[in-house]
Amino acid sequence: MYEHILLPVDGSDVSLRAADGGIALAARLGSRVHVLHVVVPLPSVPFLDEIIAASNIQYVDGAQAAGERTVADVCERARAHGVSAASSVEFDAKPHRAIVAVAQREGCDLIVMGCNGWQGLDRLVLGSQTQRVILESHVPVLIQR
Repeated sequence: MYEHILLPVDGSDVSLRAADGGIALAARLGSRVHVLHVVVPLPSVPFLDEIIAASNIQYVDGAQAAGERTVADVCERARAHGVSAASSVEFDAKPHRAIVAVAQREGCDLIVMGCNGWQGLDRLVLGSQTQRVILESHVPVLIQR
């Protein structure tokens, strides 16, 4: 049914539970997985550009290293269940855009991801990367809470 599953993770408990669910599904279906972590750059503030530029280098290095540790951990979990796993760390100000692009680039036919379940004003103000992926993805999206 599904041969290649994308597992976007941000290191949160919600995303890691969804990844575990995606791995279990992949093991049952004989599928492979691609684990993705998206690093969001620091926002630019014109009058703080010099301060942010210095901090941004440290932030990017730290965020990339944390992302690489996260995807390596999830890949190890997949392999422990006999699931073939690849991974990538992408940089994008809009994680949903990177998730959809990687799904297409890697030929994934399902995205399994977590949802924090924002409610009320939080949902309106903060939005939901999961919701945006659902709206923009050309492949099915399975949501796990």
